[in-house]
Amino acid sequence: MPRIVLVCVLALIVCGIANCQGADTHQGKVVETSTGKLTMTDLEGKNQHTMDVPTTATVTRDGKTVTLADLKPGDTLTVTTAKTGITPAVTKIEAKPTGS
Repeated sequence: MPRIVLVCVLALIVCGIANCQGADTHQGKVVETSTGKLTMTDLEGKNQHTMDVPTTATVTRDGKTVTLADLKPGDTLTVTTAKTGITPAVTKIEAKPTGS
């Protein structure tokens, strides 16, 4: 019985450390894409900014795996970033076509 408790405590610690790594999401709309770059706004079409997107990032559109180039201006996005070192890096982009 004490082993089970120890394993549970260790699992909670590991999960807690993983959550402290700084994963974050934000939503917006695609303005344009280029190789390794995503330019987006917030959902209101304001606060335009460009993000570096590593080749390791997962990109989906309407639930299907796609490339960054397959995203269309106006697509609604949820971008997930995780802190790797000093700066956050994009790990996942989920897009939905306009009107979905």
